[in-house]
Amino acid sequence: MSVTIKDIAKIAGVSHSTVSRSLNDSPLISDKTKTRIKQIAKDLDFQFNANARSLNTKKTGTIGIIYPEQMEEFRVNLYHSSLLSDIRYSLERENLDSIVTFPKNRFTKESNIKKLINQKKIDGLIIIYADISKEELEFIKEAGIPHIFLHYIPMLGIEDEIELIATDHYFGGKIATEHLLELGHRRILCLTADYSIGGQEFLQRTEGYKNALVEKGIEIDEKLIIDGNFTFESAYKIVLENKTLFENVTAVFAQNDLMALGVIRGLNEIGFSVPEDISVIGYDDSEMGMYFKPKLTTVHQPREELSKIACEYLIGVLNKKPIYTEIPVYKFVKPTLVIRESTTKKK
Repeated sequence: MSVTIKDIAKIAGVSHSTVSRSLNDSPLISDKTKTRIKQIAKDLDFQFNANARSLNTKKTGTIGIIYPEQMEEFRVNLYHSSLLSDIRYSLERENLDSIVTFPKNRFTKESNIKKLINQKKIDGLIIIYADISKEELEFIKEAGIPHIFLHYIPMLGIEDEIELIATDHYFGGKIATEHLLELGHRRILCLTADYSIGGQEFLQRTEGYKNALVEKGIEIDEKLIIDGNFTFESAYKIVLENKTLFENVTAVFAQNDLMALGVIRGLNEIGFSVPEDISVIGYDDSEMGMYFKPKLTTVHQPREELSKIACEYLIGVLNKKPIYTEIPVYKFVKPTLVIRESTTKKK
């Protein structure tokens, strides 16, 4: 039975990515660790993947960007198209090209990640989806491909073994709620989404909302936490079907801008004025929030900084001049509040 990187990692007491980097002479790993791991590999007669080694000596000048299948949905595309633009700007500034693709071929269901690596089309990967399989991640590591997860936390339970740049959504939910509290609102409805579908980010935003209330000594009312399904239509329908509930709140924290705009439309139709009767705050800072009346107060996701850090990391590794020495790179960037016209002081 052939020896694998997993076997070496277990003996060395390190992560799979550390073994892969050591065998690829990554500057991110200390000489002492590399020497120890290489000796273990030699003792076990480990045969390193020649294809993987060639990928580190022959550069393509291209970075693969893996996007979620939901990218074509309007509610996902609204944010991700701006994020993609920022990533491509950072790469092109360094004279790097990009290949943008979904995780799997929608017809054959084959892994596009494996295809890009096997065909030697890329030098590195920016992975913007959470449902990556353990098999795919192991394939990336064994191929020695520098990679970083962006925006989404992979649902593998191995946070201590991955490179990740993401928004601090807990902080985002907290500052959105704190803004409403500072305006005097105490009955604040939270329109969230099922995190098992929408990802951990919605759970984190809700936790931020709850913590802000607790810190103000306000009891959490679970009836004021409602699941939408990310869309304008779902939020609009929730308002129309729960008029009595909205008569007993003075503010709404909608966890994306589309739902916030749907709430405003629904409130207007049932006789409420925004922000005079009910204040509304969104999340994402999508451009369309600027074109509605009132202009939407929201939380700005720091996509410019996220893309800049991710690209700097990959470029540093590829050029053997890493800008981050900690392993793994695991950073959360704080979002910021954008105050416009849809929130005001409680009467």
